[in-house]
Amino acid sequence: MTVTTRITAGFDPADLAYDDRGLVPVVVQEIASGAVLMLAWADREAVERTLTTGRAHFWSRSRQALWMKGETSGNVLHVADVRRDCDGDALLYRADAAGPTCHTGVRSCFENEGGSTGVASSGPAWELGWLDEIVNARRDAPADESYTARLLAAGVDRCARKLGEEATETVIAALRAEAAGEGEAGAEARAALAGEAADLAYHLLVLLAAVGGDAAAVAAELRRRHVAPRPPEPKPEAAATSQTPAADTP
Repeated sequence: MTVTTRITAGFDPADLAYDDRGLVPVVVQEIASGAVLMLAWADREAVERTLTTGRAHFWSRSRQALWMKGETSGNVLHVADVRRDCDGDALLYRADAAGPTCHTGVRSCFENEGGSTGVASSGPAWELGWLDEIVNARRDAPADESYTARLLAAGVDRCARKLGEEATETVIAALRAEAAGEGEAGAEARAALAGEAADLAYHLLVLLAAVGGDAAAVAAELRRRHVAPRPPEPKPEAAATSQTPAADTP
């Protein structure tokens, strides 16, 4: 996997609130899915090397040594963004993973057996906030350099018609994938479908941007529709009246 990253960080590593060992905890988040991949520790040098190289560096407490993730396995973490928390005593690395992050060979250190109380995941979820940021960042790019800028400049009608074209192409690709069945032809057809679906998703975000919407609003609406609301807490008086009276005792 070859990734060209441009680190963004709005702080000086020297200003972080390191603990008495000179370390800060680092949460690594996969950009494409939003999944938490691992938790590790970093000293000032590890943070500086991450910012300089674009590859995640940490401090090993067991080996008492600086290390780069993937230096032996090849499963490098290409870091695109480094963020400090509000107190400056923890960091978030937003990264693209070149392979499984966990030493057990799975994508995330939080996908171990029995370690989850939610729905197990075998691969990246579909999270488009990062792509929404790209669409909005390209709005102001020079038109001769950015297809997205040209499309947005053409107006809502053009963005809507383009989305319709991509939807049609996605439907056609899906029908071809079904007809192709299994085997090599089926795999190629499903790969083509994924490409068309990616075009469709991107142009949906462009249309939302054209009218001032964003992926966050769509995500919130989907969350509202598909997550069961918590049952209301019983009022104290209701709980008292619902209890069965205790039997009289001498």
